Amino acid sequence: MTKANTPLAGIRVLDMSRILAGPWVGQLLADLGAEVIKIERPGKGDDTRAWGPPFVKDKNGNDTSDAAYFMCANRGKKSLTLDIANPEGQQIIRELAQVSDILLENYKFGDLKRYGLDYESLSKLNPRLIYCSITGFGQTGPYRERAGYDYLIQGMGGIMSMTGERDERPGGGPQRVGVAIADLMTGMYSTVGILAALQERTKSGQGQYIDMALLDTQVAWLANQNANYLIGGQVPQCIGNEHPNVMPYQTFRTRDGNMIIATGNDGQYQRLCEAADIPEAAADARFASNALRIANREACTAVLAEALKQKTTAEWIALLETVGVPCGPINRLDEVYRDVQVQHRGLKISVPHPVAGDVPLTANPIKFSRTPIHYDRAPPLVGEHADEILHHLLGKSAADIAALRAKKII
Repeated sequence: MTKANTPLAGIRVLDMSRILAGPWVGQLLADLGAEVIKIERPGKGDDTRAWGPPFVKDKNGNDTSDAAYFMCANRGKKSLTLDIANPEGQQIIRELAQVSDILLENYKFGDLKRYGLDYESLSKLNPRLIYCSITGFGQTGPYRERAGYDYLIQGMGGIMSMTGERDERPGGGPQRVGVAIADLMTGMYSTVGILAALQERTKSGQGQYIDMALLDTQVAWLANQNANYLIGGQVPQCIGNEHPNVMPYQTFRTRDGNMIIATGNDGQYQRLCEAADIPEAAADARFASNALRIANREACTAVLAEALKQKTTAEWIALLETVGVPCGPINRLDEVYRDVQVQHRGLKISVPHPVAGDVPLTANPIKFSRTPIHYDRAPPLVGEHADEILHHLLGKSAADIAALRAKKII
């Protein structure tokens, strides 16, 4: 298997993004085989290189200058440092844009236009360029000039209003999701949009501009909760680990911890009651259907909770799996990576690194039958590939590159 056999072989991406949403797109495209050139600030690089601890350790066990956070979203890329505030730096971006298929950026509204690096300017040089801008609020509307951060967007976009324990319970109130989900989902939607634009380009021969906003994405992926409100007029509330539309679909205490019961139909509920030896809960008219169980949630939960405290989590999982009741543990990350299924699927990988020797990372979950993803390039050191990019791709001489370094443009 070689890079030439990957789905996006021959596609070049100019990644001018930083932090998480944009770099997540670049990493996905790199995993799929694209050549991704990451543009970073001279000296410091992407902000997330300093977002530690923990930091990657070198071969002697000492901390490097690259944080684990940076490593999560920059696998497979080449790094070129560039001062785009300098006209010579801007010219290098123009040259790179002319030989690239995709440009990613997440600068604030209007920032790149000041340098002549906006879509309108660059598309004149390369009409086939697909240019994806990621901002907090998009390129239009009254908020377009505001900076957008994941935490803020989770609050504004609704997810926090329905995540967290009920207000009246201990610890109740809104909670953010434990990872930067607005950033990550915007990265996923942006990737889909870019791939669609690539496909459309095969017919039209033209690139296009993609305007992505964290707020748009956060609102869009609320799925059934959106529909509950738009169709049913129900404003979702914080309900902890319970499900607004299905019951029982929640966590329960066991004799030694916690577990998840995720019944999706009445038959599974009946089998749960049989396995738990509570025939009265199976026969209770208040619990005869999912809609009735939702209406009588507290009563149904109380009956199930008392029964489920009688065995350990492992005992319940072993029993319920035999009768087809969906259930599972609540694993910490150390337990996740020890899980036999996770290990079988190869979700932990090791990638060669020029300073650390190798670094452990998490695999891309996409499994191709003919063109599998392979991991041969760790997240880059700051400016690691400057000579390669400038000389081999843009034809700069050694003297040209030395002059750029002397001026601190790279």
